[in-house]
Amino acid sequence: MSDVFISRQPLVNRQSRIIATRLTLHLGGGSTQDAARTLNALADVWPLGEKSVFIGCGGTSCDLGLLDWVVPENATIELHSAPFLGDGAGTFVAALRAQRPALCLDFDAQTAQVIESGVKFRFIGFDALSFTPAQLKVLVAKTQPYGIAIAFNVENAQDFQACLDAGMNAAASWFFKQPTAAPAKALNPGQAQIVRVLNLVRHNADVKEIEAALKLDVALSYKLLRYINSAGFGLSCEIQSFRHAVTILGYEKLNKWLSLLLATASKDPMAPALMHTALTRARFMELLAQGLVDKGEHDNLFITGAFSLLDALLGVDMEQVLEAMHLPEPICDALLGNGGLYAPFLDLAQACEGRDGGAIAEQAGMLGLSAEQLNRAHMQALAFADSMEF
Repeated sequence: MSDVFISRQPLVNRQSRIIATRLTLHLGGGSTQDAARTLNALADVWPLGEKSVFIGCGGTSCDLGLLDWVVPENATIELHSAPFLGDGAGTFVAALRAQRPALCLDFDAQTAQVIESGVKFRFIGFDALSFTPAQLKVLVAKTQPYGIAIAFNVENAQDFQACLDAGMNAAASWFFKQPTAAPAKALNPGQAQIVRVLNLVRHNADVKEIEAALKLDVALSYKLLRYINSAGFGLSCEIQSFRHAVTILGYEKLNKWLSLLLATASKDPMAPALMHTALTRARFMELLAQGLVDKGEHDNLFITGAFSLLDALLGVDMEQVLEAMHLPEPICDALLGNGGLYAPFLDLAQACEGRDGGAIAEQAGMLGLSAEQLNRAHMQALAFADSMEF
C-alpha cells in the first residue's frame, strides 16, 4: 500500500467561521483503494463533530475505488465529472446510488451531463481561479437547484467577499492567515493585561497576585474557566475558580491554557477561523512530539502552535508580541523563523495546510514520522479544535 498523506483547507462561511474542513488525499502514485484503506484506518480518530469534512483526491479524480471507504455521516466526497462519463460510469453511478454518500461535484464543462445522471449532489464546488465574479454569479444561479454553491482556491479577502457577493455560501482557502491591515505599534491595553498575567504564571507568582491581575478583567477569568472546562480539555470535574485550577493543573499546565487567552483578545473579524487554525496546529504539534522529544517539551510545542498566528490575530508584528513575553528560546526561534528544536514541527503543521503532498512527505520524513502517524495526529488535532468554544 502506497503512503497517502492528507492536507487540509478550511471552509469559511459568511460569519467568518470555519464550518467544514476540506481534506485532500495526496496519493503519491497510489490508488484510490489505497486512499480508502487510509481513511478506514482513521475511523477511531475521525472528527465526528458538527462540522462537515470534505474529501478530495487533488489532481486525481476520486473514483469507484474510494467507495471501499466506510463513509462517516459527516463526510462529503468531492467528485470530478470524469468517472461519470468514462468507461465504468454505469457501475460507478450504481455504487453511488446504493451507498448514497453526501457528494460535492466540482463544476466543469461536463457538469450538465453529470447532473443528467440522476445522482444527487449536496454541494457544487467552483474554482474561483477559473471564473470571474460575474461568471460565478451566473453559474451559481443556474446550478442552484442541484446543490449548495461553495468556492475553492480563494486567494485573498477581496476574492472571498466577491465569491460571497456572487452567491457562494462559503469558501475553502487560507486567505485569512495574512494580516489585512498595517501592524500596530504596540499591544492594546487588553492584550497587554493578558501578557502580564501570562508572565506572572510563567514565573510562578503567588496565586493571590495572579488572581488580583485576573480580577482587573472579569472576561479573562470567564474565558479561562470556559477553556479549561471545555470538552477538549477532558477533565473529570468542573473547575470553579483560578485557585482550583492551580490546585488541579499546576502552573505549568495552566500556562498552556492561559496562552489561548492572548489569541482571544483579537478584534479581527476572522478571529474565529484564525483561532481554530492555531488550535489545530497547537494540538497537532503536541501529538507529533510524543516519543520524539522529552515530555516536558510537549506543552511548549502546544504554545508554539497556538502562538503561530498571533501577528494576524493581534495585528502586531510577531517581534513586538514576543518582546513583551518571557518565552523559552525554542518557542521564539520557531515563531521568528530562526530554526531550533520546535521549528520542524511547526514547518510540518504548516505544510499540512498546503497543496504539496511531496512537501508534507519530506517534512514528515525529516522527523521520522510515517504517513499513518501524521494522518492520525492530524485528525485528532482537528477533532480537538472542533471541540473548543471560541
